[in-house]
Amino acid sequence: DGIDAAGMERRLRPNLVVSGVEPFWEDRLYADRQTAVAFRVGDCEFLGSNPCQRCVVPARDPETGEETPGFRERFVEKRRETLPEWAGEAWFDHHFRLMVNTFVPEPTVGRQLRVGDGVEILGERPHPG
Repeated sequence: DGIDAAGMERRLRPNLVVSGVEPFWEDRLYADRQTAVAFRVGDCEFLGSNPCQRCVVPARDPETGEETPGFRERFVEKRRETLPEWAGEAWFDHHFRLMVNTFVPEPTVGRQLRVGDGVEILGERPHPG
């Protein structure tokens, strides 16, 4: 719809990009409201909390700040159509959610990620929040 992958990445502002995985793979990194999903990137551990509720920023052109007409509606429509079965429909009171909010356990604070670090899902843990 006129926005390429690089343009979407600039709009969504991810902190970490995982390559070589299927679309919406990151929806495996959260569970329910009582449970987090532990995962490791290199030697850093994270707890996936929930799918990120998006603000107005992705609907704006990153160069001009102008709103892209119909962006939110089209995003919601496509997200609803392509929501994977593992995504946990309970989180999707609306479908303007993408990417994963995380907690960083204390032992990981200060460690560094490196380009090329692998990602490993460790399993479910009690939700820290």
